[in-house]
Amino acid sequence: MLFEDETDLLLFPPLRAAWALRGQTATVPLAGGNAKRVIFGTLNVGTGHRLFLPQLQQRGENFRLFLEFVAWSYRGWHVGLVLDEDPCHTAGRSQQEAANRGIALHWLPKRCPHLNPVDHLWRHGKQVVCANRQHTSIEQQTDAFLTYLDSLSPHEALHKAGVLSEDFWLHI
Repeated sequence: MLFEDETDLLLFPPLRAAWALRGQTATVPLAGGNAKRVIFGTLNVGTGHRLFLPQLQQRGENFRLFLEFVAWSYRGWHVGLVLDEDPCHTAGRSQQEAANRGIALHWLPKRCPHLNPVDHLWRHGKQVVCANRQHTSIEQQTDAFLTYLDSLSPHEALHKAGVLSEDFWLHI
């Protein structure tokens, strides 16, 4: 059972903390255009194994490439993918691609990102790697983000994703 989600990495950093003298506005130095990458990812909630695939966009064809990557990585296994109803997931061609590759799609309820542990993993990675600092390029930021998430042990990944919590909604 794999949970799937995507996240956007933006070159302009999310500001989570800053300070300035009382009565003065804080200066936020930014340079360049706000480049973007989309990271597709899965988390195996039984083992902590993760797959990540950076893409330029979040469209049906990008999701279908990710389905191909998942099917190749888990060849010989019956794969169930738990995901939200993003248009790139619900597109007829995407659902057909999943069926052709033997991947069963299981839909999360609408507007419930807190149920997807990958969303919690994204938030943690962005806090550590992206928040309050601008990287030199979107490629460098993407590499740092993925390197950090890949460096987590399976146990750490499950912990940071909330799967090991007594309150996790799915009993494994």
